[in-house]
Amino acid sequence: MAQSAAGSAQERHPDHNKAVALAVAAAVGGFLFGFDSSVINGAVDAIEDTFELNATLTGFAVAVALLGCAFGAWAGGRLADRWGRPRVMLLGAILFFVSSLGSGFAFAVWDLIFWRIVGGIGIGIASVIAPAYIAEIAPAAMRGRLGSLQQLAITLGIFAALLSDALFANLSGGANEPSLFGLAAWRWMFIVAVIPATVYGVLAMRIPESPRYLVAEGRPDEAVKVLSRVLGPDEDPRARVRDIEKTIETDKALADQASLRGPTLGLLPIVWVGILLSVFQQFVGINVIFYYSTTLWQAVGFDESDSFIVSVFTSVTNVVVTFIAIALIDKVGRRPILLTGSLGMTAMLGVMALAFTQSVGPSDDVTLPGAWGPIALVAANLFVVFFGASWGPLVWVLLGEMFPNRIRAVALGVAAACQWIANFLITVSFPPMLAAFGATGPYLMYAVFAALSFFFVLWKVPETKGVELEDMQGKTRQRKPRSA
Repeated sequence: MAQSAAGSAQERHPDHNKAVALAVAAAVGGFLFGFDSSVINGAVDAIEDTFELNATLTGFAVAVALLGCAFGAWAGGRLADRWGRPRVMLLGAILFFVSSLGSGFAFAVWDLIFWRIVGGIGIGIASVIAPAYIAEIAPAAMRGRLGSLQQLAITLGIFAALLSDALFANLSGGANEPSLFGLAAWRWMFIVAVIPATVYGVLAMRIPESPRYLVAEGRPDEAVKVLSRVLGPDEDPRARVRDIEKTIETDKALADQASLRGPTLGLLPIVWVGILLSVFQQFVGINVIFYYSTTLWQAVGFDESDSFIVSVFTSVTNVVVTFIAIALIDKVGRRPILLTGSLGMTAMLGVMALAFTQSVGPSDDVTLPGAWGPIALVAANLFVVFFGASWGPLVWVLLGEMFPNRIRAVALGVAAACQWIANFLITVSFPPMLAAFGATGPYLMYAVFAALSFFFVLWKVPETKGVELEDMQGKTRQRKPRSA
């Protein structure tokens, strides 16, 4: 009881504002993540017309950045352990900056694909480093909320991308119409991303290094200085550094166990939990809404201008509901929120699949008669509500905190790489599935995965609420017999 009161007091202490500021700075990488994920939304049809693409190549051009993201996520964890967190953040910002210009001035589809891959590598790096850095500088009582800032930044990036897409398209009279300096509006949709890339790069050069990395590099005094800026008066930064030193010594003693290899299909059970969390987060189809929503709402019956507006509204919904997760995550815990989200997503995806069974017209010009259009629109936005309040932010929080220290950065990188690959598979498969089966097929498949995610969380996902990172190794060890 006294511990709870102390934790509550610590949460309110002004020193924690510095931890919030550092978490916000790191989470700007999430903004780039969200922006890059959705900026293609408003440009899909224009790119298809400009480069005369079929449905399969269009899907590949949209999704190919995700392969770069997978590589960036895989490499990001390893680079972070060698170079430090801020330096790798800076690398991600540079890659995204270059990609934004290259994509905006692309002269052919293969040129565009190359620059999308470059930007994807940068985004993959940012997606790994932000949750790891936030988890390592955050007080335990605030770690869930600060970790959720990554997803909040992602949703804000999605909103900014869709809003800028809508502005450029509507002011120019269409995404393929000339805009500033005679460039087509869809090109400006990419070029404008140099602004957040620059902000992220500047912030990466100003934030301090992770205490965990500093201790590992034999710089404990610097780690104490960083921790003294973010911990409350009841928390001893030197004691925290001693805890980190002990875990590093333990890691060295267990050097033969520092790999991800384990008895379950070649990997440790906790690594498989992280991988499957990542895969389920994408296999519910959330990014179909944000990558293809403009095209989707035209199928529902909106014209291009109205479809952009509906897409922006959906992104605003995503931002707002993320605050629900931030408010509840350190009070309710991770598992109950994920379970609730799985049930809600299953129901809404089922409604969407049912609505599209009523569609009429060819697959490339679908309309929903009567009330089915509004029903699909409401169900899609409620799906975003359930995702944004649960699986969106909580997966990134769990990936940042659930792994033992000795493998955290590398395991997070592997899990995030799998998330990007899953995202790629869902994104690249949607156009041909839409053409072959209509929208009912893919949405029914996403509903099945949402239902499976409920049972996965129920049986396999550990609760990490209030557990110190330095104690996470014991937490995961206790669950191994049940996970094996």
